[in-house]
Amino acid sequence: MSALRFAVIGINHDHIYGQVNVMLRAGAELVAFHAIEDDLAKIFAERYPQAVRVDDSRRILEDGSIALVLSAAICAERAGIAVAAMRHGKDVMLDKPGMTTFEQLAEVRKVQTETSRIVSILYSEHFETASTVKAGELVKAGVIGEVIHTTGLGPHRLRKPTRPDWFFERNRYGGILCDIASHQCEQFLFFTGSLEAEVLSATVANRANPETPGLQDYGDIHLSTPKATGYIRVDWFTPEGLPTWGDGRLFIVGTEGTIELRKYLDVAGRPGTDHLFLSDKKGVQHIDCSGFELPYGRQFAADIRDRTETAMGQEHCFKAMELALKAQQVAEATPAAKMEG
Repeated sequence: MSALRFAVIGINHDHIYGQVNVMLRAGAELVAFHAIEDDLAKIFAERYPQAVRVDDSRRILEDGSIALVLSAAICAERAGIAVAAMRHGKDVMLDKPGMTTFEQLAEVRKVQTETSRIVSILYSEHFETASTVKAGELVKAGVIGEVIHTTGLGPHRLRKPTRPDWFFERNRYGGILCDIASHQCEQFLFFTGSLEAEVLSATVANRANPETPGLQDYGDIHLSTPKATGYIRVDWFTPEGLPTWGDGRLFIVGTEGTIELRKYLDVAGRPGTDHLFLSDKKGVQHIDCSGFELPYGRQFAADIRDRTETAMGQEHCFKAMELALKAQQVAEATPAAKMEG
C-alpha cells in the first residue's frame, strides 16, 4: 500500500512542526508546502528538505495525489484553507483555533457535511501530551469513577519581541479564549464524555500590556454539562524563570478518585514532563507518562484510509471550537472586556 501523501498550506505558527511530525511518525509522506513568508519558508525547508515549496497553493489543492492538507496559517485564515481543501477532495488537519468566528465554523461545518471530508484540529495539549492520553485511558477504565469536574490551566510565555504583528490583532488571532482555551474546552468535552456543554460565564482582559491593546493576556471560563462542571484559566504570564513555556496543569475530579497532570514540568520536583498523580481508593501514586505512545497520528491516518472517526469524532472537533467561540463571545460582552480589534 502506498504511503499517504500530504502537504502544508500556511506555516505561521510553530505548531506546524508538531503537526507534520505526527503524520511522519504515522508513515505518511510530506511532499509539498506553500508559504508566502520567505523567512518562515527557509526554516521549514531546512527541517523538511523532502517537501517542495510551491508558489501557489492551487498547485497543492489541484494535485490529486495529495490526500491531506495541514495548516497552521494565521488563525483567521485557517477555516478558508480548510474549506478550499475539502472542496478539492482533501482531508484537513488544522492547528488550533481552527476557526475564529461563528461564521467560519458554520461554513466549515457545511462544507464538511457536503463533501464528507475529515476536519481535525490537532490539540497538542491533549494529543501530543502523553500524560493527557494516559489520563484518558484511566478515566475510560473507570479508575476514578464518573467525572464531575475538571480544572484546566494553560499559562503561556508571551515572548513579545518574537511575535509577529498579527499575534496582537484580535480579529486575526481570535481572542485568548478562542485561541489558547480551545485546548481546555476540548479536554473538558473529552473527559466528561459529553457534547452537551454550556458556557456559564467567561472573562477576558488585558492586564499588563497596554502598549498592545489588541492582546488579551488573561481569560477564564466556567462550563457545565448535565453531569459535570469545569473551570478554565489561560494567560500570557509565565515568568521568565520557569524552565518551560508554561506550567500546564489539569485536575480531574471523579466520584471515586482524582487525577492531577503536571504536563510540562513538576515545579521544584521530579525532572522531565508528563507527570500524572492519581488518588483513588487504593491510595496515591505518581505515574511517569513520558514514554507512552501518542496514538493520534496513527489513528488519523487510519481514519483517512478507512473513513472512520477514531482519532477524534467530527462533532467533537466542531463542538470544542463552538464552545471556545461562545466563551469568547460571552467574555467580550461583559463590561470588563475593554479590547480593541
